[in-house]
Parts: sequence; C-alpha cells; structure tokens
Amino acid sequence: MSRRYDSRTTIFSPEGRLYQVEYAMEAIGNAGSALGVLAADGVVLVGEKKVTSKLLQTSRSAEKMYKIDSHLACAVAGIMSDANILLNTDPSGNYSGWKAAAVGANSQAAQSMLKQDYRDGLTREEAVALALKVLSKTMDSTSLTAEKLELAEVFLQPGTGEVQYQVCSPEAMGKLLAKAGLSQPAPEA
Repeated sequence: MSRRYDSRTTIFSPEGRLYQVEYAMEAIGNAGSALGVLAADGVVLVGEKKVTSKLLQTSRSAEKMYKIDSHLACAVAGIMSDANILLNTDPSGNYSGWKAAAVGANSQAAQSMLKQDYRDGLTREEAVALALKVLSKTMDSTSLTAEKLELAEVFLQPGTGEVQYQVCSPEAMGKLLAKAGLSQPAPEA
C-alpha cells in the first residue's frame, strides 16, 4: 500500500505518514554515530566512519565533518543525502540545539552517557576525551582507530578572537586515542 505514497517527501499516506522521512530516519539510526560536545572554549564534533569493506578505498576528505561557514560546522550520521546533522535537524526539517548530542547507531546509549558525564565549563580537551569515551563504549566496533573516526573542532583563536575550524589528522587522532587509553597496541611483526 505504501508504494504510491513513498516516492515523494511531500505526499502523505492515508494514515498521515511521510514514508521518505521515515526511511531516511531508519537509515540514520543504522549509520555510524556522530556526536558533538559544547566546551567553554569551542565545540568538538566526532564521527564514526563505517567501513563497509576492506576492499573499499577510504576517502581522504572529510566524510562526517563539514564546514558550512567560517563560524559553523556540522557532523552527520547517515548517507549525506538524507543525513541527520548534529544540530539535530532531521529529514523532516525539525531542529533543536544541544550542549551535547549524539545521532546515528546507538545514539540512545550515547545520549545517556553524555547526560551523565557532561558538565558545563568543559575545556575542548576534556570535551574530546568525553566524546572519545562515549564512542568507545557505544560504537559497534571492538576497538577505536584513527581510520574509524573523524574529529573536528570549532573555536576562537587565542589572541585574535577569529573563529577557527580544524579537522584532526589521522596521526593526531592516533595520539588522542593513545592519550585517552583507548587505542589498541600495534600488532607485532
């Protein structure tokens, strides 16, 4: 019955449902997690990159983090075409702002941990540690690696006060994971 009503986002079914929005929300719920944490000196965004096959060449460009403007960035969960932006704008157009939020797979568990561990006045360094801790406990993967995560920060440049958007390199991500005690030791040859 839904076939006639699921080809457009603006056509309601007789039950009052928008199937395209429901399909997109389902895809987002199964996608890699993305979360954001507000710090006193900026915002930290972290996203899980889902690697579907070892044979698939991974993108060198950002997959989950996007700079929208000089002062605005977002993290997404899901396929970009129907992604759920971490501002919590869902495909239906509803939005809300948060001090800490998670979307994607296991977002309920991540949101619960954020609610428990978040406190006002976190530094960016503490926000990074919190975000990595939450992802380590909620990701479907058994171990965190720099290849499975993306991290970006938006903050005011000390001294100049200019807004800075910075994406963490894989090397820096590896160091952050090691510092947080979340990385696996390198396999021995």
